[in-house]
Amino acid sequence: MKETVAKPSQLLMHVGGRWVGSAGGATFQSVSPVTGETLAVLPKADREDARAAVAAANSARPRIADMPVFDRARLCQRIAEALESRAPRMARELSMEQGKPVSEAESEIRFAAELYRDAGENVKRMETALIPSPDPSKRIFTLRQPHGVVAVLTPWNYPVGIPSEYLAASVASGNAVVWKPAPTTSLIAVRLLEAILEAGMPEGVVNLIFGDAEAGDEIVSNPGTHAVGFTGSSATGNLIAQRAGAKPVLLELGGNGPTIILDDADLEAAVKGTAFGCFSNAGQICQSSERILVSEHVHDDVLHGLVESARAIKVGNPLDPATTMGPLNNEGVAGKMDDHVRDAVATGASVAFGGRRAEGFPTPLYYEPTVIDGVKPGSLIDLEETFGPIAPLIPVKDMDEAIALANDCQLGLCAAVYTSSLRKAFHCAERLQCGVVNVNETPAYWDGRTPFGGYSGKGSGVGRLGGMATVHAMTQVKSVVLDLHNVRG
Repeated sequence: MKETVAKPSQLLMHVGGRWVGSAGGATFQSVSPVTGETLAVLPKADREDARAAVAAANSARPRIADMPVFDRARLCQRIAEALESRAPRMARELSMEQGKPVSEAESEIRFAAELYRDAGENVKRMETALIPSPDPSKRIFTLRQPHGVVAVLTPWNYPVGIPSEYLAASVASGNAVVWKPAPTTSLIAVRLLEAILEAGMPEGVVNLIFGDAEAGDEIVSNPGTHAVGFTGSSATGNLIAQRAGAKPVLLELGGNGPTIILDDADLEAAVKGTAFGCFSNAGQICQSSERILVSEHVHDDVLHGLVESARAIKVGNPLDPATTMGPLNNEGVAGKMDDHVRDAVATGASVAFGGRRAEGFPTPLYYEPTVIDGVKPGSLIDLEETFGPIAPLIPVKDMDEAIALANDCQLGLCAAVYTSSLRKAFHCAERLQCGVVNVNETPAYWDGRTPFGGYSGKGSGVGRLGGMATVHAMTQVKSVVLDLHNVRG
């Protein structure tokens, strides 16, 4: 199936309630990884554009901060409804711009709708403390109030779901927003904003700009933004934390998810869950099954199962219902797959399946689902986040060796453990240095209401996304002391 685009869309940024071009007239193209065709031409923001967006957000702050909580909750419900009504059409555009199968794209959009619903419900139940005072004439209580203007920077792998994690909680909590999405998924960002505006978002509350690091740095460092939310690489996250200075930051960064398969595991479930974590969204998930630490007693069975899982994957155009894995989003990810496979083989591993770019497609971004056996600790696959469709096996002698290897990494986001022993499950869950540990479930599983983030001291982020945790991150605590001596009535 070939999807053709007769004429690229001419799209604009949204600042202060108006659709605008860039001040300097610069543009860039959103190019489909599926066909190589240009999907849209978009304005490229510079610092002047970013400053204008920050100023517009500050002007609009009262429109959302002063809106009653229950009205904000109803606004979030309307956004959810707008997304659901647009889901089939948006899913096709998301697939063409990001590369994931259209079924995965529609699931992402519907997941995003639930994030707005949950945020609306959470702010209605955001309780604060009444603190006892030793002075009987005083009453002490706390309030949660918005930060003001939140700078939001989001990636391309889930270009509707991840922005919605931040946008839903920000708006529900009463913040204005300046949002810069990844350039390669700017078209679908426009579609998400259109749904938000259709729902009745007050003018200037959510501002959308496009661009590169210059625009991103401006909204992070500008004194007119008061908090920062970012999902992306650890290297960029560290830079953002420095540039944000004293502002509160919520950073969800890279992972290198260890998956431990012990010799008493249900192997059918372990292989199924691990393969999902390796190949869903072409492996472009921060909590994917990046390192598979498998007991040498069940190694051969797991290897065979993963090879068969990879063999069953249908690589192709994501709009084809038969396709189960589309192309990678960009050359940077595909090149990293090449480098990691090459390094693994050079250090003694062997390719059991795949290991190269798929041939016969319109772009070089289609990659074979890949299984690598005998990966050596210290290789690039072991130490870094590959972020592609790869299943790297590292044989281990026992549970203690698996935990030691899992923790011997500078990333600590999500892990998985497969075992039929409750004692071993708790032992691993308590000792793995990851912010999330899933037992007998893929590391890629996440309930949007669950706190999600990196382990302290590792390079996987600061703070927690998910449910009430995100709402708390988008608000600040104010303590109020009331002396009743001078109060009448």
